[in-house]
Amino acid sequence: MSDATAKIRVKLRGYDAVVLDKSAKSIIESAISTGAKVAGPIPLPTKRRKIAVNRSTFIYKSSIEHFEIGTHKRVIDIIDPTPKTIDALQHLQMPAGVEIEIQ
Repeated sequence: MSDATAKIRVKLRGYDAVVLDKSAKSIIESAISTGAKVAGPIPLPTKRRKIAVNRSTFIYKSSIEHFEIGTHKRVIDIIDPTPKTIDALQHLQMPAGVEIEIQ
């Protein structure tokens, strides 16, 4: 195998860090059980999105409510994947709220 196909990068993204870590653990366990080597999960910086919303649109216009949501990210590298590994990753059930991207 060449270097380009010898590694699979799995990117996980979600709002809840606990659910994200559990899904990363299940990906790692399925990859190791099929005979591949795993590097990760590597936590990437949390992106915080802040939003300011007016509480009232008419009289109390200067009263503002602030909201913040954090997007947590993890990266897992699967080194030397077998065909079983690729098949296991495709049929893996992810919980709601976790976005997975496989490269």
